[in-house]
Amino acid sequence: MTRWAAAVATGAVALVLARPATGPAAPVSSGSRPDVPPIGAVVLPAPLRGVMSAIWLANNRHWDELADENTLTQLLGAGRPTQREYLGCLVGRVLHDTLFVEGLAAAAHLRQLQFAVAGDCDEVPGLVGTFHTHPYRADPAGRPLKERGLSRMDLETFAAARDLVAMVMWDVDSLDVAAKFPDGTVRHPAPFVVR
Repeated sequence: MTRWAAAVATGAVALVLARPATGPAAPVSSGSRPDVPPIGAVVLPAPLRGVMSAIWLANNRHWDELADENTLTQLLGAGRPTQREYLGCLVGRVLHDTLFVEGLAAAAHLRQLQFAVAGDCDEVPGLVGTFHTHPYRADPAGRPLKERGLSRMDLETFAAARDLVAMVMWDVDSLDVAAKFPDGTVRHPAPFVVR
């Protein structure tokens, strides 16, 4: 287990910062963003993606222990909580038409259910958006069922929020990204680069 995975698994990681982008950047805050140009691409540092993968693994560890529970019980969170969604707050800035994600902080008031998550990123300085996980579900034969990418509900929630970017991870190396234009129009999928 890497030191990042160990830190995430024990809950010791609260904020992980990568090397910041260079040059002048538009300040990122909540509210209407006519000062931010359309986001052409999202850049995610490779070490931060590694942290996201470790978070996904830590929260999805026992996905295959649900085959004997029905889907409604799982969705309501009334069964055995073997895996949980996670919500993190993305920290970064916009430079020209590129959004640089520079860090990840755990959401305040985090409420993790098996297939839903709630939390608050309002007090996070430099907030640009959110990251959450989609854990596996087990089918009756114990095979993984994956919710691949941002769901319709995820995109509706993102459209109503003031965030500039939304990310979801549904497997250890699988990310989906949506970005927002200054007028609130959602671009999905949005181009992103891990470097």
